[in-house]
Amino acid sequence: MASYETTDSINASRRFVKQAMKAPLLEHDHERVLASKWRDHHDEKALHELTTAYMRLVISMAKRFANYGLPMSDLVQEGNIGLMQAAARFEPERDVRFSTYAAWWIRSAIQDYVLRNWSIVRTGTTAAQKSLFFNLRRLRAVISDTGDAMMSQVNRAFIANKLGVSEREVEHMAARVSAHDRSLNAPMSEGYDDSGEWQDLLADEGILPDQDVMERTDASRRKQWIEEALRSLNPRESMIIQERRLTEEGVTLEALGTRMGISKERVRQIEHQAMKKLKSALLKRLGDPEDSGLLPDV
Repeated sequence: MASYETTDSINASRRFVKQAMKAPLLEHDHERVLASKWRDHHDEKALHELTTAYMRLVISMAKRFANYGLPMSDLVQEGNIGLMQAAARFEPERDVRFSTYAAWWIRSAIQDYVLRNWSIVRTGTTAAQKSLFFNLRRLRAVISDTGDAMMSQVNRAFIANKLGVSEREVEHMAARVSAHDRSLNAPMSEGYDDSGEWQDLLADEGILPDQDVMERTDASRRKQWIEEALRSLNPRESMIIQERRLTEEGVTLEALGTRMGISKERVRQIEHQAMKKLKSALLKRLGDPEDSGLLPDV
């Protein structure tokens, strides 16, 4: 995905970076006081001083992800969200510097943004895939891989072992990282208007229009025949057939018997009798397929 930053936004980002770098660093004790004021009293001035001092950490972290083709200003903004989350959750009484705690939140916020916007296809849906996405290039550089989508079995096995994923996942991610989003409406050959679009190569897995019409027509006829056959049943038989045969989850014989005040064996007998009536009504309406010659001779 290409960066869409304009000249004005780039200049604004540079001014922001210069200003952030001028903010003074904080001593450990003063940092703890600021964090306590924000947590206990919601002192916004303390929060502003605390986060401003570590804006350089956000910028430094954002630069690590600049090679994914996303605007630097957006990466910094997402890092700021992580910085605010860290300030909200930081416990100043613990003997940990705020920068150490905030680094994890900043990196996590930026990584999530990269995964959401690097491609229109969702990437890194699990923790293992997320680790693979952000470490694949580094590990391929370690083993001096060529960088092509096709990797050797030895290289795939090395990376899979390092990251605790399968070789198939490594191969799939390498192909995703090396490729770019392509519009299905883009022409297959540049400069030729009649070359067709990439979407023309997609197979239509749906049924053909004439088959769709035939199936809907047949389904409508079958429904009509069954409704006519059901009129030959008395109310009790009709209810049993509806509950037992014409619902997604048929009611049990015992449940129907309890509702109707009869035994489940009697329900079974009525159901059997009703099915015979339905068969007789359908044969009378449509005739026997064997007698009509619709079935082949055996």
